[in-house]
Amino acid sequence: MYPPELVKPMQEALENQGFSALHTAEEVTDAMAKDGTTLVVVNSVCGCAAGTARPGAIASLQFDKTPTHLVTVFAGVDREATEKAREYMVPFPPSSPAMALFKDGALVHMLERHHIEGRSAEAIAANLSAAYEEFC
Repeated sequence: MYPPELVKPMQEALENQGFSALHTAEEVTDAMAKDGTTLVVVNSVCGCAAGTARPGAIASLQFDKTPTHLVTVFAGVDREATEKAREYMVPFPPSSPAMALFKDGALVHMLERHHIEGRSAEAIAANLSAAYEEFC
């Protein structure tokens, strides 16, 4: 587990852009039960989360179509919430950072760490935007 003061700015980067932070398994279950589209960002302290994942997720919201709901869990911080979110992402293995788009609770698009690492924030935003065009 990471100290709260270390991860606070990393959490706030997404929260300040409209993402709701989920801290418990129950909060994840409630979020996933909502109608519409939900983007789940599995946040992380790693360099690719800071350099491309968070900026890419934020940049993806600048397009016309965006998800109805934006939520985030923090790997290494909110263990219970992260484990519950990852249950919805099966068959994909646990990965952080990661981003998953759901439509009415069903997984429709997934970006695992290997889709994020080494790619630009712009490439991630474009990938997500294409998914929004199809599913949102």
